[in-house]
Amino acid sequence: MPANERDLIYTAADFRRVRDMVYRHAGISLSEAKQDMAYARLARRVRAMGEQRFSAYLDVLNHNERHPEWQFFINALTTNLTAFFREPHHFETLRRHYAQSLRNRVYRVWCAAVSTGEEAYSAVISLGDIPSGAGRYEILATDIDTQVLNVAAEGIYPLDRLDPLKEPQRKRYFQKGCGSQTGMARFKDEWRDRIAFARMNLNGDLWPDIGLFDAVFCRNVMIYFDADTQRSILSRLADRMQPDGLLFLGHSENIQHLSNDFTPCGRTTYRRAD
Repeated sequence: MPANERDLIYTAADFRRVRDMVYRHAGISLSEAKQDMAYARLARRVRAMGEQRFSAYLDVLNHNERHPEWQFFINALTTNLTAFFREPHHFETLRRHYAQSLRNRVYRVWCAAVSTGEEAYSAVISLGDIPSGAGRYEILATDIDTQVLNVAAEGIYPLDRLDPLKEPQRKRYFQKGCGSQTGMARFKDEWRDRIAFARMNLNGDLWPDIGLFDAVFCRNVMIYFDADTQRSILSRLADRMQPDGLLFLGHSENIQHLSNDFTPCGRTTYRRAD
């Protein structure tokens, strides 16, 4: 939006503060090209706080590191783009790895930036379609953005979002809405219960004790961090994976120059190095 069309006062110095604050709290690196995006995403929050200047809004946050507005600030600047079976080759690989790994213990999957949930539900469907593995897997779905995490936990989507699914899958895993929910579909409780949802900041100082995982989806996340933060997160991910665990990244992400903890084993797919 051109500066002369903005109803709020927003300067280059304000954007520099936004960049510093979102990096400090979430490890997200905003490029100079994101200046207009930051205005568009945060303007509603500035108005909600009754301010006319971005500087005044940012002062409120900086004066109180525990202010509840921090969560809205982070939510606004987090990009969430996802779909059912996005990058379908990952889910084919997941199915093969799961089928080969069936053993006495539960197979565990972590969707580390689950957004509105389609990724986690795609994993449930992929593994649930394997008869020999029924009931032997569980999924942890985390995100820094509480708003999208709430959407994910509800598991309710417009019917056209289910287009990537086959008809038997839509019938098995979803229940069509009626009345006020006509045109919507809800992931069935018996399958949604396989997923545990929780807020988590991958760049936080302390990670909770979440155990070890056989597969980790961390797609289109690394692109928001600088190289040092990427290396740190990759090391921490490796520490929480089984020796033969798989890491799935976004189509534009390549970590071979960043980490010795993983070796490539397919399209944007990595195996934890021994």
